[in-house]
Amino acid sequence: MEFFSLLSNQSWFAKWGEKFYNAWINLSGWKLFLDGLKVTLVVSAVAVLIGVLVGFILALMKLTEVKKGRRTILSTIAGIYIDIIRGTPSLVQLMIMYFIVFKSQASFTAGMLAFGLNSAAYVAEIIRGGILSVNKGQMEAGRSLGLSYGMTMRYVIVPQAIKTILPALGNEFIVLIKETSVISFIGVADIMKAGQFLISRTYEPYVPYISIAVIYYIIIKILSLLLNAFERRLRKNDTR
Repeated sequence: MEFFSLLSNQSWFAKWGEKFYNAWINLSGWKLFLDGLKVTLVVSAVAVLIGVLVGFILALMKLTEVKKGRRTILSTIAGIYIDIIRGTPSLVQLMIMYFIVFKSQASFTAGMLAFGLNSAAYVAEIIRGGILSVNKGQMEAGRSLGLSYGMTMRYVIVPQAIKTILPALGNEFIVLIKETSVISFIGVADIMKAGQFLISRTYEPYVPYISIAVIYYIIIKILSLLLNAFERRLRKNDTR
């Protein structure tokens, strides 16, 4: 009953409406969040690209032990990298990349690289699992047709694996986008930084943090819809 009485209280809505108007219009919060959104999207896109490229290479390195039937130098290196990345917090990795590797310079580049290399470890395991899930007979069939190992992987195994790993990759991309919110710790003006600036102007955290939550929710929702549409198209092509 208290909840419904709160909803019927027009002064409550007027008060919050005034707060949002002050933060978004009077203090140009919309512009701050728009600029922060651009930064977040660029960081996320580049990090995803790095993660997929490096992750694919790491997956192939791990798979050399399957091809050889024993642990190899490449699979050992990839395994150690994946173990370290997955065993340490992404925020710590970001700080190491910025303060130690880049020596407190180029925060934007340091952030993109840190998140990309972090994502690569998870992407590598997703891709490796997807490739191993393809029936071994597919590899044997490709080789029997005269295709090399690399050509069989490229034209037979990987296309089938992509359909299997797409949901897991989509989840990884969603997690990555949300993780980029900590890039504000090294001074990058993303969505979180825009919200923190508004808090310093209004001296109240409610509107900025609610705005940040809504913006991230919209980003993730749009990405989820796009990924679901892509999955449906792949399934539709399979039925033809």
